[in-house]
Amino acid sequence: MSTTPDIVCRDLVRIYRSRDVEVQALQGLTLTVRAGEMVALVGASGSGKSTLLGILSGLDAPSAGQAVVADVDLGSLDRRGRTRFHRHSVGFVWQQTARNLVPYLTVSENVAAVLTVAGVRGRQRDERVREVLDLVGIGDHGHELPGALPGGVQQLAAIAVALANRPRVLLADEPTGALDRAAARAVLATMRAVNEHEGVTVLIVTHDPTVAEQVRRTVRIRDGRTSTETIRDDLGNSPGEEFAVIDEAGRLQLPESFQLALGLRDRVRLSLQDDHVVLRRGDDEVDR
Repeated sequence: MSTTPDIVCRDLVRIYRSRDVEVQALQGLTLTVRAGEMVALVGASGSGKSTLLGILSGLDAPSAGQAVVADVDLGSLDRRGRTRFHRHSVGFVWQQTARNLVPYLTVSENVAAVLTVAGVRGRQRDERVREVLDLVGIGDHGHELPGALPGGVQQLAAIAVALANRPRVLLADEPTGALDRAAARAVLATMRAVNEHEGVTVLIVTHDPTVAEQVRRTVRIRDGRTSTETIRDDLGNSPGEEFAVIDEAGRLQLPESFQLALGLRDRVRLSLQDDHVVLRRGDDEVDR
């Protein structure tokens, strides 16, 4: 796996304003995803994860900070550059299959349409359609309309469409949110296979902890900033090792479960030891 990052976010801020209200959805978020990684981004509603995905897909722009995806600085794109970015650098899978697939085109025609728009035609296009449908395991469904397929197969077709132009980065917004457990596992297994076979970098946004358990790196976002990360060596069989994320300003967020268990609030006492930091609440102490 390359150590070169395919996704870099530096101090991202996104502020939404209406006449009387200002909402800060992202508050200096920093995130790096290396090329070839598959990462789950989890957080509660309102944590900022969907806002981040909108920025990384080029559909929204930050109020401040920098976002670089597949070596493209999204803040510098004009209309033509944004179109090129969408066609060649990034693929996107929505939770709602209606946003991924044209209902009156067959699955093969949906994939072919993406290639045609990008200028790929003839035998090269036909070969890529077959290749990508086989890659996601739905080669036998190419002649069918999306509405005739089960939800899980529709989502696999959406992944095929997103992969048609060989993007460097695949972004997925709650790709299993509308599926039952068996279909969700099949979709996640396919995304892992695509990650390994194509080398595409995958970022999945989800609120479902069972999804996060199926990837090696999970990043939690809270209050518009990355808060903790979990790294797993054994998928599905280990809780993994949890890390707090320290941003460039030296801020970190303790997991909410830690705060609740120990009654940490307002202020805590800190002391620096040789190889660790001690947090004290009253007469209690916890090693970090």
